[in-house]
Amino acid sequence: MQKTSLVLSLSLSGMLLLPLAAHAADSVKTPAAAATTVAVGQAAPAFKIKDANGKIIDLAELTAKGPVLVRLTCGCLGCDKELPYFQELHTAYKHLGLTSLAVFKEPDAKVETYVKEKKLNMLYAVDPKGYSWKVFGAKTMPSNFLIAKGGQIVKISAGCDTSGMIAARLSDDVARISGGQKVDVKGNVDARKTAAVPAK
Repeated sequence: MQKTSLVLSLSLSGMLLLPLAAHAADSVKTPAAAATTVAVGQAAPAFKIKDANGKIIDLAELTAKGPVLVRLTCGCLGCDKELPYFQELHTAYKHLGLTSLAVFKEPDAKVETYVKEKKLNMLYAVDPKGYSWKVFGAKTMPSNFLIAKGGQIVKISAGCDTSGMIAARLSDDVARISGGQKVDVKGNVDARKTAAVPAK
């Protein structure tokens, strides 16, 4: 798990933007660029972020190695309840090369506390100004983009489903594109929740 501080550089319509602020509090100036259309069957947009140690995380490099699930999210109640299903999804398929990247639209300090409390098991980034949402053309919180090895978008899902059905459907797609056996992500999480409830 790597801590990231803020989006460093993004690309819209193939144009690499100048490096953005290193810290959330810094002012940000970006050149004008037309928004690209992000859709299933198209190549994922160019997307880079810089972690707290100065390492660039490049979506193109990640998709060259295997499938990637980009989740644009926050720490609201709905996203919080949905998180266990996405953590289970990551755990279930990481041995097949899946990289899960959660991008939080929250301040750095809040996310740092949140990931420790939740024992987040995936790569994550902090983007309080929401540049990632512009790059992916996302208007809904949360939004998920499943990208196959090689960079083609194979699934986009928007909205929150605290029952775990969105993660379950994405699990089907990850199994299909990775050639692995489908894992019952929803069933696994729900079983643990049931087992954790004290008997009356």
